[in-house]
Amino acid sequence: MGFVNTMVFQWIVLPLLIFLSRILDVTIGTIRIIFLSKGLRRLAPVCGFFEILIWLIAIRQLMNNVSNIATYIAYALVFAAGTFVGIIVEDRLSIGQVIIRIIIRIGGAQLASHLRSEGFRTTELEAHGDAGEVRIIFTVIKRQDLPHIEKLINDFNPNAFYSIEDVRFVKEGPLARTSYVRNYLFRRGRKGK
Repeated sequence: MGFVNTMVFQWIVLPLLIFLSRILDVTIGTIRIIFLSKGLRRLAPVCGFFEILIWLIAIRQLMNNVSNIATYIAYALVFAAGTFVGIIVEDRLSIGQVIIRIIIRIGGAQLASHLRSEGFRTTELEAHGDAGEVRIIFTVIKRQDLPHIEKLINDFNPNAFYSIEDVRFVKEGPLARTSYVRNYLFRRGRKGK
């Protein structure tokens, strides 16, 4: 019975434990890199501490079982899986801000006005595209507001072209503060109705 338990541990339990610990380790590593890219410098070292701690535990188990090919396979498979899980976790966290550039031929002024009425700061430009006159609307938003903005764009013009980019840093100057105060007061007034 001890031999069977040893075999089960060696070929199933141990590779599974290495796999799970490495998923956690690589997921934390992916999130750490994303935190760094978004300028969240205080969270990245904390992630790094746990990432390397888990990695050391996993590599120790791997080295203690050098003759077990299953642990090597589990260790190798987990890198892709951990990266994938890390990206999903970061996407769910919706950390940071994004800039949306909307290029729209029809309904641009109304869309910009509606975005402002919802409390989003926008900048508009008139431009000339391949198909004629267009309006370009820029807005920097919290990433968690992205689904709402995409729905607004599609409601106003499903054929609108837009691009989304991560923003690492936003500095709010006097103009931004003025519009922020105006938007805050507008939202408060709307809630009171």
